Amino acid sequence: MPSMNDLVRQHTALDDSDLEWLHLLVSEWQLLSDLSFADLVLWIPTRDGTRYVSVAQMRPNTGPTSYQNDMVGHMVPRGRRPMLDAALDEGRIVREGDPEWREEVPVRVESIPVRRDGRVLGVIARNTNLLTVRTPSRLELTYLQSASDLAQMIAGGAFPFPGQQVDMDASPRAGDGMVRLDADGVVQYASPNALSAFHRLGLAADLVGHHLGETAAQLAPSRAPVDEGLAKLASGWAPREFEVEANGGVIQLRVIPLKPKGSHIGSLVLLRDVTELRRRERELITKDATIREIHHRVKNNLQTVAALLRLQARRIGSPEGREALEEAVRRVGSIAIVHETLSQNLDERVEFDEIADRVLAMVAEISPGRVTTRRTGRFGILDAEVATPLSMVLTELLQNALEHGFGPGEQGTVEVTAVRGGTRADARLLISVQDDGRGLPADFDPHRAGNLGLQIVRTLVEGELGGRFDMVPASERGTRVVLDLPVRPGKP
Repeated sequence: MPSMNDLVRQHTALDDSDLEWLHLLVSEWQLLSDLSFADLVLWIPTRDGTRYVSVAQMRPNTGPTSYQNDMVGHMVPRGRRPMLDAALDEGRIVREGDPEWREEVPVRVESIPVRRDGRVLGVIARNTNLLTVRTPSRLELTYLQSASDLAQMIAGGAFPFPGQQVDMDASPRAGDGMVRLDADGVVQYASPNALSAFHRLGLAADLVGHHLGETAAQLAPSRAPVDEGLAKLASGWAPREFEVEANGGVIQLRVIPLKPKGSHIGSLVLLRDVTELRRRERELITKDATIREIHHRVKNNLQTVAALLRLQARRIGSPEGREALEEAVRRVGSIAIVHETLSQNLDERVEFDEIADRVLAMVAEISPGRVTTRRTGRFGILDAEVATPLSMVLTELLQNALEHGFGPGEQGTVEVTAVRGGTRADARLLISVQDDGRGLPADFDPHRAGNLGLQIVRTLVEGELGGRFDMVPASERGTRVVLDLPVRPGKP
C-alpha cells in the first residue's frame, strides 16, 4: 500500500507544509472517527483538478465499519461524488443526500473540508454504518456533539493544533474516559470510565456540576504548580497533556479546547487511568538502577581481587609464580572492564570497541615500548553474555601474542581486526589477532596445545560462545588467530 507522502507528492499540488498539516490531522483523527462512530477517508484533489485520490483511511473503534476494503490509493473522477465537490468548492460541511447502500448496508455520507490558512486542502468523507442505529444514550449523544464540534474546527482550520503532535499509542482515547466541560471549565458530562478514574484518585462525589480544574487541584494538594497551575491546566483553555497523582492513583489527561465557530464554547478532556503503568515503570527504573549498582559492585570487588593478587605477586620470589599471578590479574581486569561498562548502561548491552581498546592498553603494559597494538574495524554492540567471555578471549590472545611472538628486546605489531557479517537471522562476528613476530613452531596444533591461555580460549570460544577458533601462520610473517562467533543482531 502506498504511503500518504507518496500519494500526495505523486498526484497532488500540495507542498511540504501542507503535507505536514495532513500528518497532524491524521495523527488526531482516530478521535474524530471514534466520536463519530464512522469511517473516515481523506480525499485530495489531483494536480490537474479532474480527480480525487484517497491518501488515508481510519476505521472506528466504537462501531461497525462502512468499508471492508482498504480505500487508500483509490481514484475517483470529479463529479462522481457531488458531496466531495460541494465541500471542496464551497468550503463547508455537506450533509445533504440520502444514505448510500454498500453490500446491503445503509451508509450515511458526510463531507468535511480540511482547511489550512484559508485554503481547502482536501475533504474528509465521514461514512456511518446505519445498520445498527438505535436510540442513542447520553454518552453517544455527547460523543456525536463533540465530533460535530471537531468537524467544524477542521472545516474552519482551527484543528489540529499546530505544534501539538500526538502520540496515538500513548495519549488517552475516547473509550478510556471522556469529560465534557463548558466554557467555564465546569463538567457537563463524565463517562463511566472517567468517573471511575477520578474515584481512584479519592473523589467521593460525582463530577458533573463541579469545576474540573479545582477538583483535580484539591485531590492533589501536594503537587507543585505546573505551567499555569493544575487548576488552570484542567480548565480547558489550552491544549495540554498532563497527569494528576493522588491517593496512590495516577490519571493521564489530555485537554482539547472546543472552538467550532471561532469562540471558546468548552473543552473535551480525554483521560486514562495509568496507575498500573506508572507503577511498572517505577519498578523497571528501580530494577535498572539495582542492576547497574550490582555491576558497579562486582567491578569494585574484581578490582580488589586484582589488587590483592598484584600485592601477592610482589611478595613471591619465584619468577614463574609472579608471572602466573600477573596473568591472573589481567584476566580478572578484563572482566572488571566489562562490568564497569555495564554499570554505566541502561541495558545489558555494551559497545565492545571501547572494551577492546582498554584490553589492548592493559595487555600492552607487558612490553611497554617494544610492541605496538592497534585495532581496526568495529565489534559493535554486544550482549553482556557475549562481551564478558570475549573480553577474556581477547586478553588471552593478546597476552599470548606478546609473550610468545616476540623475544626480549624485539619490536613488532599486534593488530586486532573485527568485522560484522552474515545475515540478520545469522549475524556473525569475525575477529583476527595477528602479529608479525617469530611465528608458530612447525609441529604446533592449537587445538591440542596444553598452554593454559589457549585452553581458556578454546573453552570459551567453542563452549560458551558457540564459535570457531583457529591459529595459523600469517601470510608474510608471524601468527594469525581467527575467531568466528555468532552474535545477536545489534547496531552496526
